[in-house]
Amino acid sequence: MPEVKKFKITEPLLNLQGGLLEAPFYEEQRNTLRFVDIVHKKLYFLNTQQGPSSLETRSLDFNIGCTADIEGSDSEFVFGGKYGYGIMDRETGKSTWIKKFWTDEERKNDGGGKPGKGETREIRMRSNDGAVDAAGRFFVGAMNDPVITGAMTDEGVLFRLDPDRSLHRVKEGVSIPNGTSWSLDNKFMYFTDSPSGKIMRYPYDLSTGSIAWNDGQTFFQSPYAGRVPDGHAQDEEGCFWIALFGTGKVVRVNPQGEIIAEIECPTRCVTCPGFVGTDLYITSAAEEEPEQYGWSTKYQGSLFKIDVGVRGRTLNRFKNQSTA
Repeated sequence: MPEVKKFKITEPLLNLQGGLLEAPFYEEQRNTLRFVDIVHKKLYFLNTQQGPSSLETRSLDFNIGCTADIEGSDSEFVFGGKYGYGIMDRETGKSTWIKKFWTDEERKNDGGGKPGKGETREIRMRSNDGAVDAAGRFFVGAMNDPVITGAMTDEGVLFRLDPDRSLHRVKEGVSIPNGTSWSLDNKFMYFTDSPSGKIMRYPYDLSTGSIAWNDGQTFFQSPYAGRVPDGHAQDEEGCFWIALFGTGKVVRVNPQGEIIAEIECPTRCVTCPGFVGTDLYITSAAEEEPEQYGWSTKYQGSLFKIDVGVRGRTLNRFKNQSTA
């Protein structure tokens, strides 16, 4: 077994006491970290050079699960939101839905959700994590919204939005779609369905965006029983920094799936890491079991930062080829 390098964070960069902070994304041209609070329907912008005093908060009418930059545009970004894919103006906050997830049939009352509520699929679902491949396709996973349903089922879907804005359902039967990325040579896709406790690796065809689901192999298995991989980020050496929800740890995993570094955070429910140079920013959620883990509530729903000595892999941009 390789030696495990240890890091420790003792306090947050921002103690926001948020509900579910997620999706840290570096806006390189602006030196800004963009991230969200899914539960509280907020969007944050933090100038990484100026620090906490620069934080800007934008309240939304709907929740956003993840975002990505658009090739050729620094004034807008694309997002996976409550109802589907949209584009938001970076300055004004004006947003436009460009492709909804659900069909008219799925928007009908089908008796889903909480007993007696009968929410439509559009209401009881929301987007979660997502990522853009090297060809500019934006993958976003949709899942049950626990604020609405109070529980998870396997009716989640992994969607793909192509540059021509065509929408594709690439995997159904998902519970909590999370960390998604590709190998450095783009021959494999890594995908996390968190309740499985695993990150799976699948052969990937970059020319078509197709995934060989039947040929998947386990890349990483959480070493902590009942504690699962959430979001992850890749560094330029091809290693993965994986948030292990419920452990207070982010682990660095080499391409062979072995843990080679560990970051200890002062709250349990870490959700997603994101790189800014050699700094790793880590989001977290509200403590789910405050009676048992009272220590975790002091810095719950916070943003953390630590220099890990390696740069992050450059994130791909969505190639928006349509003006429709």
